[in-house]
Amino acid sequence: MQNLGVGIDIGGTNTVYGFVTEAGVCIFHASFYTPNYPIFENFVRELSNHIQLNFKSFSSQYKMIGIGVGAPNANFKTGCIEHAVNLAWDKQLPLTQLLKDYFPLPVIITNDANAAALGEMYYGGANKMQNFMVITLGTGLGCGLVMDGKVYNGHHGHAGEVGHVIIRDQGRSCSCGRKGCLETYVSASGIKRTVSKFLAKYDDKSVLRDIPFNKISAKKLAIAAYGGDKVAIESFEYTGKLLGKALANVAAINNPEAIFLSGGLAKAGDLILKPTFYHMEENLLSVLRGKIKLEISSLEDNAGVMGAAALVFSHLDESYTSSSIRTSSV
Repeated sequence: MQNLGVGIDIGGTNTVYGFVTEAGVCIFHASFYTPNYPIFENFVRELSNHIQLNFKSFSSQYKMIGIGVGAPNANFKTGCIEHAVNLAWDKQLPLTQLLKDYFPLPVIITNDANAAALGEMYYGGANKMQNFMVITLGTGLGCGLVMDGKVYNGHHGHAGEVGHVIIRDQGRSCSCGRKGCLETYVSASGIKRTVSKFLAKYDDKSVLRDIPFNKISAKKLAIAAYGGDKVAIESFEYTGKLLGKALANVAAINNPEAIFLSGGLAKAGDLILKPTFYHMEENLLSVLRGKIKLEISSLEDNAGVMGAAALVFSHLDESYTSSSIRTSSV
């Protein structure tokens, strides 16, 4: 029987789970709407039921050897989700222990951006890289850091909170309770706020005027922009400008070989990539210009699941925080 890791990507909008082989093949994945479960214990029970039910079809060929989870503010060191402002359950949540009540297996959790970084290194474009970042552009903005071949968690387990770097004094209100955080401008939810502002500011015709605010999505914005909609185009350019400047600042600290963009907003491709790269290059220290790659993640929809599953396999090798990650091709 082949070994199989379960990868779980918990987001503020959707929770995605899947079954991944050690060779990096996702043989099954599915999702459900996270806010449907305002009580955390009910969420974990439903998630566990989904996994158990769908694994039955594969149990004759595969052995489930562990569960990896990427979630906002998930702490590898404590096994808890700790005050994740983009989730409905804003408190200390013992996710590892609750999942172990359903599965007598190793359960490893980490910040969702760290999981995406691990997936990029195991199965994506960062194979053989020792220093890089993954920026996740979903409901919020996350940052997974890999330094000297290791995922960097920091002393308390919360390194890489780039989304909560303040870029505007008394700027937009953030769910963390502060104002002006980067993710209030640069994220799927942040760009919606920008669109709303631009629609009020400009008199230009825009297909976005006919879409209710809560129905605006990164995909609809991209379709509008590729169709020549001025408001949509300027919203991507503004978002890319802020992201590019922020990445230039972070790169001055950790000097990465490459930065990968993933998540719903990254699916817009060049609409977000080109302005981000331009403004990153414009604001980088001269010694770094032309040396840092900026790419869209090649893992596309399954980046979070693949990364979470990679947690399982790296855990079997050794703790992913204390040993170098495998760099051989898979």
